[in-house]
Amino acid sequence: MTEYEKFLELPNEKQLKIINAGFEYFGKYGYKGANTEDIANRAGISKGLLFYYFKNKESYYLFLCEFCQNLMLESFQETDFQEITDFFELIDFATKAKLKIITEYPFITDFSVNLIADKSIKVGSKSEEYVNNAIYNSFDIYFKNIDFTPFKEEIDVKKIYQMMLWLSEGYINEKKRINTPIVLEDFLSDFALWKALFKKICYKEEYL
Repeated sequence: MTEYEKFLELPNEKQLKIINAGFEYFGKYGYKGANTEDIANRAGISKGLLFYYFKNKESYYLFLCEFCQNLMLESFQETDFQEITDFFELIDFATKAKLKIITEYPFITDFSVNLIADKSIKVGSKSEEYVNNAIYNSFDIYFKNIDFTPFKEEIDVKKIYQMMLWLSEGYINEKKRINTPIVLEDFLSDFALWKALFKKICYKEEYL
């Protein structure tokens, strides 16, 4: 991230404000709809200063994309997740890691969801290239050591992965919509029910 050197020289507290402002506005309005002046105001800086740290809107957006992915990678690297061979155990692990991240970056889920769904990203841009790579490579990165033998032959594992992501993100977004704090124990209890249901549907009988 050498091109972001000026930004990375800032105190952590100021970096956090600029990152969270970007997550909030890009998450709410998408790439095209987000106004960089509004983002700068939310972060407590001028628009000119924002573009001093990031040369343009796309550079800033791309930084947030990379930052978002690196957060998950770092949280995984801090543990022995490579030793997990069961698909649903790894999903459980990843969900807990994401909830910890949300406490510091409350709008990261909105940003992540919009990142995949946003149609305003210019075709052929660096942002589009990054998004496509992130979507298509994330499964292979995180699930490379998983044993898929327990799954029924007709099950598309990538689609199950996607559905579980939608469930967890939908839960988080609904709590935010009704302005209700996420209680980790409650979420994990509900998540355990979803996991058990998917496992019953997806796994061969001898692995249940």
